[in-house]
Amino acid sequence: MSKTLIRGAQVLGGAVQDVLIDGETVVEVGTGLSAEGATVIEADGQILLPGLVDLHTHLREPGREDSETVLTGTRAAASGGFTAVFAMANTHPVADTAGVVEQVYRLGKESGYCDVQPIGAVTVGLEGRKLAELGAMHDSAAGVTVFSDDGKCVDDAVIMRRALEYVKAFDGVVAQHAQEPRLTEGAQMNEGIVSAELGLGGWPAVAEESIIARDVLLAEHVGSRVHICHLSTAGSVEIVRWAKSRGIDVTAEVTPHHLLLTDEMVRSYNPVYKVNPPLRTEKDVLALREALADGTIDIVATDHAPHPHEDKDCEWAAAAMGMVGLETALSVVQQTMVETGLLDWAGVADRMSFAPARIGRAKGHGRPVSAGEPANLTLVDPAYRGVVDPADFASRSRNTPYEGRELPGRVTHTFLRGRATVVDGKLA
Repeated sequence: MSKTLIRGAQVLGGAVQDVLIDGETVVEVGTGLSAEGATVIEADGQILLPGLVDLHTHLREPGREDSETVLTGTRAAASGGFTAVFAMANTHPVADTAGVVEQVYRLGKESGYCDVQPIGAVTVGLEGRKLAELGAMHDSAAGVTVFSDDGKCVDDAVIMRRALEYVKAFDGVVAQHAQEPRLTEGAQMNEGIVSAELGLGGWPAVAEESIIARDVLLAEHVGSRVHICHLSTAGSVEIVRWAKSRGIDVTAEVTPHHLLLTDEMVRSYNPVYKVNPPLRTEKDVLALREALADGTIDIVATDHAPHPHEDKDCEWAAAAMGMVGLETALSVVQQTMVETGLLDWAGVADRMSFAPARIGRAKGHGRPVSAGEPANLTLVDPAYRGVVDPADFASRSRNTPYEGRELPGRVTHTFLRGRATVVDGKLA
């Protein structure tokens, strides 16, 4: 069994310590450690975090391998410091049966770069009319615990209630894409001053907030868990805060791009800024940051949404919605949350590892950096500054809003159960 000694790392941004890995496990954390025959990594004060966990990733396989595959997506995840990702169900065919989720799970095992936990669809074909095989997907080899029709909203209240009731039997969670479809017909961007000036169809905040309000009340009524995907408005923050004050079992996520970018970017008409939910206002961005800091929003999730060149390099109205995000997520969080003083690195570990692993029941992930725990680890150089170049991405797609932008921080090493998947900033 191989040994690795990480020497002089700030564990969770705190005390400088050495960490000894033997095989798949952290065996010792302390100072002045040594190990004969071990590979030594001189961390020089870099930040050592538990491996990051993304509760919201689109890997596209099966069906859209021109955008991404499980292999390329997990390589991108490892590059970004992730050791586990949850793969959304809007594939072709849809992951609404045990057979499809087991295929994705198997492909993740074969990739070897990152653990892949499939998310099952809530409804058959994401059509919102009939519950999918929730129990069969949970009982499959994939052991699905998170269900979502992400990309589409479960807008039928009866279907949503039934899903929440069903998943209670195995402590599952329904992750809702909150978008009232009748209020967003033809929507192209956030509804507001900018959309009016540009003449683009608006996506009003109330379309998100009304669904969240309904769903937290349904979750309270049936005593089940509901998770809000990519929360994006100040009003949504207040609804989730209110629901938590009542003891409702609700959790929520925010994407890195909603922590940094605003609808002002759309003035360029560059489709790279077209995303669902849309980029909102500066007021919303500041509210989201504060909510992530105070715990109203539980986690950061990338909503990594790869698209091939032809689906983005076109006129705005015809362009697909979505951005890639796995390889830039930690840098954006460092810029928006750490360098602003809203979170320390221990807080980053909570929002990007501990909490998402807990919500998704990701076994072996989101664990403390301590003896006896699985060696799923991420080493970050926070002093690094670099300009984003999509040509360097491990992802198959290049639709990033950060091209040419300088971002802080770099993942130098990622370990999946003690095996280095990234070494000195490059895929192993």
